[in-house]
Amino acid sequence: MPSLRTYLATALAGALFGTALGAVPAAADSAPAKVSDPVRYVDPLIGSANGGNTYPGAVRPYGMISWSPTNTAGDQTNAAGANGYAYGTPRVRGFALTHVNGAGCAPGAAGDIPIMPYVGAVTSSPTADTRDAVYASTFSHANETAQPGRYTVTLDSGAKADLSATTRAGVGEFTFPQGAPANLLFRVSNSLNGSEDADITIDPAGRTVTGSVLTGAFCGRRANGGVNNRKTYYRLYFVASFDRDFAGNGTWVNSELRPGATTASGGEGYATGADRAGRGSGGYVSFDTTSDADVQMKVGISYTSLDAAKENLKHEIKRKDDVASVAADARRAWNDQLRSIEVAGGSDDQRTTFYTAMYHSFLEPNVSSDVAGTYLGSDQKVHRLAHGQRVQYGNFSGWDQYRAHTQLLALLEPKVAGDFAQSLYNLAQQNGGVWDRWIHVNGPTHVMTGDPSAPTLAGFYALGVRNFDVRGAFDSLVRQATVPNPGNPSDAGCPGQCEGQRPGLAEYLKLGYAPQNSCHCWGGAAETLENSTADFALADWAKRLGKTSDYETLIPRASWWRNTFNPSAASDGGFQQARNADGGWVWPFSTTSETGFAQGTSATYTWMVQHDVSGLAAAMGGKQRAAERLNTFFHRPDGSWATGGDGFRYDPTNEPGIHTPWLYNALGQPWKTQETVRAMASLVYKTGPAGLPGNDDLGTMSAWYVFAALGMYPQTPSRAEMLLSSPMFPKAWVKRDGGPTITVTAPQASPDNIYVQSVRVDGETSDRSWLPESVVNKGGDVVVNVGATPNTEWGTRAADLPVDHVPTADVPVPNLPGPCVASGSYCAQVLQYDVDGVATADAKAQGNLDGKGWSFPAEQLPAPGLRTVAGRDYVIPSTAGTAGNFLSLRGQRAYLTPGRYTAVDLLVTAVNGDQQTDVTITYADGTTSTAPLKVTDWASPSPHFGEETAVTADTRYNVNGTADGRAVRIWHVTLPVDANREAVSLTSTATANLKVFALSTTRA
Repeated sequence: MPSLRTYLATALAGALFGTALGAVPAAADSAPAKVSDPVRYVDPLIGSANGGNTYPGAVRPYGMISWSPTNTAGDQTNAAGANGYAYGTPRVRGFALTHVNGAGCAPGAAGDIPIMPYVGAVTSSPTADTRDAVYASTFSHANETAQPGRYTVTLDSGAKADLSATTRAGVGEFTFPQGAPANLLFRVSNSLNGSEDADITIDPAGRTVTGSVLTGAFCGRRANGGVNNRKTYYRLYFVASFDRDFAGNGTWVNSELRPGATTASGGEGYATGADRAGRGSGGYVSFDTTSDADVQMKVGISYTSLDAAKENLKHEIKRKDDVASVAADARRAWNDQLRSIEVAGGSDDQRTTFYTAMYHSFLEPNVSSDVAGTYLGSDQKVHRLAHGQRVQYGNFSGWDQYRAHTQLLALLEPKVAGDFAQSLYNLAQQNGGVWDRWIHVNGPTHVMTGDPSAPTLAGFYALGVRNFDVRGAFDSLVRQATVPNPGNPSDAGCPGQCEGQRPGLAEYLKLGYAPQNSCHCWGGAAETLENSTADFALADWAKRLGKTSDYETLIPRASWWRNTFNPSAASDGGFQQARNADGGWVWPFSTTSETGFAQGTSATYTWMVQHDVSGLAAAMGGKQRAAERLNTFFHRPDGSWATGGDGFRYDPTNEPGIHTPWLYNALGQPWKTQETVRAMASLVYKTGPAGLPGNDDLGTMSAWYVFAALGMYPQTPSRAEMLLSSPMFPKAWVKRDGGPTITVTAPQASPDNIYVQSVRVDGETSDRSWLPESVVNKGGDVVVNVGATPNTEWGTRAADLPVDHVPTADVPVPNLPGPCVASGSYCAQVLQYDVDGVATADAKAQGNLDGKGWSFPAEQLPAPGLRTVAGRDYVIPSTAGTAGNFLSLRGQRAYLTPGRYTAVDLLVTAVNGDQQTDVTITYADGTTSTAPLKVTDWASPSPHFGEETAVTADTRYNVNGTADGRAVRIWHVTLPVDANREAVSLTSTATANLKVFALSTTRA
């Protein structure tokens, strides 16, 4: 049987166009065995290369402590990997106590208190070792073992580190070469992002080392807003106790080594390179290895106090505990956690990929409260858990997580999700009512865009989560969405870390979109899409809560994505496009443009309307046309699958488009969802260190794979319906903690059988390509029969398509030009202008037609309005101010008022030389006709292609305030149209130096 990769490379492209691939095989005679020990299939090294930014260290589910290596590439102010560890750079300078899985900034977050076993005498300050040439060691991956709850490595120096963890504490056993100088270095100031301050105290009599680091600064080195985020928001305290006496000790501050000292303090700052090199503090303890080369250390941490760190250690690590006992308990904890989804069948590689994805999904959120119930708030004050809340959680990568991870969390661990919801609400209350997009531990970092807490909590509620202050959180989020915050109109931290949440809300409410030139956000079109998603989430949640007024206020805003959808953006249809506060679109434009977007292109973001796919399809010209566009989005011109690196097409490495493979269900072609999901799951998710397609982003990319393997995915982030695809395992049991079980059975599941043939839900045949919320919340039995050939009938009827929950728009295609103005036998069309090519004598700098600063003089052009020029009637645009008045032929689609016409008349000119292109007229029946358009340069004294002179001006204006006295012209050109067909639009090849001033059509 061929592998899926081989199969997709050969047969799947044919299947896309209807090629038969074979029959459905019979079910296996005996059911495959259920996986009983899922931990054996977890490989924490998956994602540690290829930008996955995972870490391999010892950690429990949702653990506060995560003890993992900090690798170095020769710069102590940076790390080899964004999260400290890079598989391809096996040189370590310490084992840090805190990490965040898959964060995208480089370096990412935390990496606090690296502890380094060093073989040799400490003769200089480790901070002065700025290139990590001395106090670091290489290692071989052959001497490294990573498993859930335990990490072991033998360094090339001869030192061995064996680490295990509970939730808030850990046990490490360090083995040194017999008789060699042995030290443990505590690099207290050397967090991944640096530190504001740090301190250490060594107590030889008590065999303890204590201290703290004052830090934060997530994404603090990022170019787009990074300096603004170089700030502190937490102090991590630690206590380390040892099983044997110290043979020596010392500290250091900056370049000064202090042998015998027991205290030190000093931070590094939040810069990198020379601005930080050689700064910082730490300490070391030495051991006599003459007769005993083993050292055991127990460590506890807390974000509230040193006493709390001690209490956490005392509560979680018993006197007789060692690495083996703690690791064994961690293995049991991980098995319990991973058994929330049990699978049967599949290959070893499939099980490894699946259970490692599960493992990564359970690394966040992270416990941030102590065993006594205290936690650090976003106001940097110590708070205590309210009645009913079990744990305070931190670390919320909202923009990423709300697209897959938070739904999986609510599905599998509703109680954890509820405590997480309460945690976010607590932090918002302590932050002046602002729900930050990206919470690091307790700190608002402002990273990314949108209002992700709204779909997150609405999704929690839809998935049955109730153990949080539902009304309080809802009211707070609605207030953030409807009442402008006086502090929001700020560009501090923009574009990547804009401080305001719902920034520029007053203008957003006025315009119905976030204007690119004054949105105080990363990108206006992206912000509009994010807000539309969030507003739908709040409206839907309001309806569930019986809050009719809030629903009626918010549900129209769920459709505001239409306000940044430009049907004339490109030749192949409408796209999301940034626009300014005056209503004008931001030009130049390309579907690969990131102007107006955040970490993605227009081609990707255009599909980010999960809650209104039917409306998006209508705007694109119907479901069939939308499906055709999806085909192009997922496939390169040669028919191969797009897997990233191409701004025109699907990017599986980042979140804005990860839902798009499932959109075919809503378009009536679910078999294409099945083949696309399977293709991406096979091509970009693998075993081995490079097995993730991109930043895991706190488990989000891993959560996508978990859903893909189950053959279901959230239809919208804020509801509980699941879109169906083909399961990868013959059977899976999805067990909600304390709730019902969903069984998913696919007897014929295999790498080749990727197409759904039929579905039964609770024994009843179902032709719907989605599961209702009742199955998710009450449990159910889902049987999916799969085969090797597409069933193009199942899930295709209108009644079987996923249901949108927004009102249908009165006008299917938004932002079309106004109707043409009838005048005699002409219908003067209204155009979408992109260039101000006209200036006035007293404001010569306002126009720039040719890109070199020259423009027409307004005084010598026809007055705005309906005017007769060269014997035809046109709507002449405004020639004052800075509004556009010429349309550059950039390859976009220009819409006509549909009608039967005999000709299209253009007032057009060319700049930077003569220009020519082909103009294609598209008719209502889908047919086209093409005619050449050849236009003479505007400064030529006579036409070169038979054009008629329509307008002559005796000078040009320049942005430098001069006029050159050179005559320039606008020409009249007529293009033929088939009067027997209804013309609806025209396009051309991209020829931006062709500029249309006005257009009219002659009615048949």
